[in-house]
Amino acid sequence: MCHSGGVVQGGFVTGWIDAAMAHAAMAMTGPDVVPISLELKVSFFAPARPGLLTATAWVERKGRSTYFFEGQLLDARGKVLAKASSTLMLADRSRIEQASSAALAIG
Repeated sequence: MCHSGGVVQGGFVTGWIDAAMAHAAMAMTGPDVVPISLELKVSFFAPARPGLLTATAWVERKGRSTYFFEGQLLDARGKVLAKASSTLMLADRSRIEQASSAALAIG
């Protein structure tokens, strides 16, 4: 997951924080809801390197179906390496699965 200089590629950092925000949404709402990213912004403060890294996330503000999350990636000493904010739409899982099945049947 590293590129030149032993630094973790930014797409992986983004993915880890995005996954933490999605898991926070699912933990808050339960298994019948699917978080869908509408917007994602990441700020990188320091390079992430191989080793123990921790992604954390929390809800910043709730709407009816749109939620605003924040998350961060920390190194083993607790230093913030990157921070992200995301706008998530929380969708009904059965509707998403039906739409996916219908899309696969077309192809």
